[in-house]
Amino acid sequence: MKVGVLALQGAFASHAAMLDEAGATPVEVRRADELSGVDALVMPGGESTTMSMLLDITELREPLADRLADGMPVLGTCAGMILLAVEVLDGRSDQRSLGVVDLDVRRNGYGRQVDSFETDLEVDGLEGTFHGVFIRAPLVERVGPAVEVLAEVEGRPVLCRQGNVLVSAFHPELVGDARIHRRFLEAAFASGAGTT
Repeated sequence: MKVGVLALQGAFASHAAMLDEAGATPVEVRRADELSGVDALVMPGGESTTMSMLLDITELREPLADRLADGMPVLGTCAGMILLAVEVLDGRSDQRSLGVVDLDVRRNGYGRQVDSFETDLEVDGLEGTFHGVFIRAPLVERVGPAVEVLAEVEGRPVLCRQGNVLVSAFHPELVGDARIHRRFLEAAFASGAGTT
């Protein structure tokens, strides 16, 4: 399975390494023609307003929105979660989300860079804990009825799934543990991605 990693900003190389370890073929995506050749996509962390602008500058927004509307599986981490949410509560006026997961999120909801933290998470469907790294992480303020919450911190959702969309407030690519990426790939395969 070819899995694109949106390579406009953020830790895309770390995501590519985790995808490779999980058995996928990672492909850096910076243009629409690169997006058209992948079965699924990872949208990494970074600065969500900058990433939103870069989607427009690179003319990737509309092709990406079309692929998502067609059901392409996507994993969004940190800023990726923000860009995929229905509502960004404190986004800039020119920031547009893709609105494919029924969440309302607040950018940097856990605080500034100095408030970043790490914690072990209980994740539905995973044995043992998963070490979560939260860096200027988004805070989920509302969860829609079709969204499944897979992990929480102090009662707040930090890993959610809706259909082919998996989003996390933390950075699973930074801990050398490919289980979240593997779970994403298993769901993508189950949906039929990469079978044509």
